[in-house]
Amino acid sequence: MSIFEVIMLLCFGLAWPFSIHKSYKTKTSEGKSLIFFIVIIIGYISGIINKILYRYDHVVFLYGLNATMVFVDAMLYLRYKKINKNA
Repeated sequence: MSIFEVIMLLCFGLAWPFSIHKSYKTKTSEGKSLIFFIVIIIGYISGIINKILYRYDHVVFLYGLNATMVFVDAMLYLRYKKINKNA
């Protein structure tokens, strides 16, 4: 396990709750992109697959946690995009 990989995942992981909170509070999808969310999720899933296939360690938990938070933010994006479109 690389300490730098852990630091990177922790830093990215700390950003997602703020993004989710902003989405929930403002109830809008403006300034966000579904393509961006998909690319980030693919990156985290690739990290998980790499850890499982080549060097499993507990960092896989951080990849999964981050991917889950991005997924939640993406679902909020889709929900508010639909609501804002109908308004």
